[in-house]
Parts: sequence; C-alpha cells; structure tokens
Amino acid sequence: MAASSIPPSTAAISVVRKSLLLSTTFSFPASSLPLSTKSQRNIQRLLQASSAASAAPSDSKPAKKETIYFDGGAHYGDLLANLVLGLTILWLPLTLAAVSRAFNLRYRFTNLRVTVISGLTGEDRSDFSYKVVKDVQVVPRFIGEWGDIIITLKDGTKVDLRSVPKFREIAKYCLSMADQPAVLKESGAKGF
Repeated sequence: MAASSIPPSTAAISVVRKSLLLSTTFSFPASSLPLSTKSQRNIQRLLQASSAASAAPSDSKPAKKETIYFDGGAHYGDLLANLVLGLTILWLPLTLAAVSRAFNLRYRFTNLRVTVISGLTGEDRSDFSYKVVKDVQVVPRFIGEWGDIIITLKDGTKVDLRSVPKFREIAKYCLSMADQPAVLKESGAKGF
C-alpha cells in the first residue's frame, strides 16, 4: 500500500537509480561475454595486418622519427595588448583578430615539417616540408617580444605566421633545417 502513495514517476526514478547502482557495483569479466562475428572478423583483420607489417622487407629505409621543436599558439602578449587596446572602438577589429588567433591557431615545428593548424575545431591544416623552403623573414612586434615569420616557398607561396613566440630562434631553426645559411632578413616593426 505504501508504493501506491508514491507517484509513478518517482517510483520509476528510484528503480532506475537502484539498477544503475547495481550495474556499477557488479562488473562482469569481458571473457564471459560472447563476441559477435563482426567483432571477431575485425580482430582477425587487425592480427593479419599486424603480422603483414612485421613481415615487411628489411631492405626498406627506416622511417625517420619526428621530434617536435616548438608546438604552441600565438603569443599571450599579443592577446593581452590587443584586449587592453580593444577598449577603444577603433581597435576592436584587431582585438577580435587577436582573440581568434589565440584560440584557433596552433604552430608546430618538427625536424621534418612545419604544420599550421587553424579553425574552430582544427580542421584547417597546412603542412610543408623544409625542402620547399626558399626564404625566411621575421618582423618583430611590440618591443621584440613576439613577431611574425614569413616563409617563402620555392613555388612563390608566402606563408605568414603571426604572433609567434621565440620567433627569431624558430626562424633560424627553419633556415638550418632547410639547409640554407642562417642569416635572417629582419625588417623593422611595421605595426603593433
């Protein structure tokens, strides 16, 4: 009779809570559950693929391991300076650009390539090897705390990397990896 005094929705919620508690406290071993035929086929494919990969010819060139030199986004000082100056109406578009760079842009320099990842979810990705680098220029911003790196590729394409921290060291690294003399072309600061 006591169960009839409880509204049906509350009784159902308490039953669900009790069943959730029971299911979390008692775990069943994975070996006792039968595998479906589809998952068995996927496991067999994985095993066949791994055995085929291990049986690759030994005369193939070993892959060079990729090590990361720098991985990061735009300099935090760029965002801070633009937020302070964004209090004026005139600087507001530049502030929005700095906020977008801070949250949606990522640079990665490795021993094999340069990667620029952008977009809200990181779907826009540009990769290029150091073999195609023709020239590297730097433009310091603020009082040289951060700067822009302009990489010119052999096909004439210019890649502009904005608000890069440690921009001089990264530009020298790019030149050294491109097998070019490490003489940077540095132009004067053209803006904030």
